[in-house]
Amino acid sequence: MNETLQYYIMAPATELVAVFASLAYVVLAAHKNIWCWPAAIISTLLYTFLFYEVYLWMDSLLQVYYLAMAVYGWFCWKGGTNTTGNVDSIVLNKYQLSTHIKCILGLGVLSVCLGFIMDNYTPTDFPYLDSATTVFAVFTTYLVTQKVIENWLYWIVIDAASIYLYIEKGLIPTAALFVCFTLIAIYGYFRWERDYQRLHSQPAPV
Repeated sequence: MNETLQYYIMAPATELVAVFASLAYVVLAAHKNIWCWPAAIISTLLYTFLFYEVYLWMDSLLQVYYLAMAVYGWFCWKGGTNTTGNVDSIVLNKYQLSTHIKCILGLGVLSVCLGFIMDNYTPTDFPYLDSATTVFAVFTTYLVTQKVIENWLYWIVIDAASIYLYIEKGLIPTAALFVCFTLIAIYGYFRWERDYQRLHSQPAPV
């Protein structure tokens, strides 16, 4: 079979499987279920191939990082997991606003620098937006593994920007997926914030 024809037959099916695996990851993560990480492994393997083929090279490289973080996240969340996979004893964390401001400024500068390199030395499309979503997603994925509540706020912005990126590249199922991601990120933030407030409102043991 012609390689080009084979790609256009395989890519849509591969993208749909990646979409469902990615959606499973986010839903399970919002519910603090450790099985989000195996779902992430499946989706990242598939999207590494897809993004490389459509010249979103920073996104493709990001998937390799996601794969490593999915394995790392599994071990970070493993303690306190019950028989259903829910992490009962998960300890949610918060960063101070000043910490977030410093991180955003630093990541913003790094995004511009990487965007300049990608714009001038590679054929990648949307180099600055692609670089920004990648850089911030790298940081935000780490926040997920560390159970930092504000990770969902970062994802809301990243996912919203990614919707435009994927529509422009013709990855319509993936763009639709990121619409769902944005909505789930909103839910995830309020769910984790509620659990955090509930834990900290309990009286300290005597």
